[in-house]
Amino acid sequence: MRLELQADCYAGVWANHAESVPTASGRPLITDVTRADVNAALDTAQRIGDDFIQSQLGGGRVDESQFSHGSSAQRERWYSTGYQTGDPARCDTFSRGVDLG
Repeated sequence: MRLELQADCYAGVWANHAESVPTASGRPLITDVTRADVNAALDTAQRIGDDFIQSQLGGGRVDESQFSHGSSAQRERWYSTGYQTGDPARCDTFSRGVDLG
């Protein structure tokens, strides 16, 4: 689960820098990451949280002991951390005592 949350954070970092880091052509990969783009990413994170999947597709019962990707809130939190900070060092989900959300 920690690896998946870290990946969500890295996705946010990528989105943060997508407008400013030039490709081989010298232009950024994406010219405008809009609020709608960020909202779509957060909606996706919410819909692929283990709690959402178990409650909506797995018979309605949420069993946290079976989580492999994190809850919807955790996934949203870590994506947001990466996007807001743009700093991959803030994506450390493995340190002792880190609050996963």
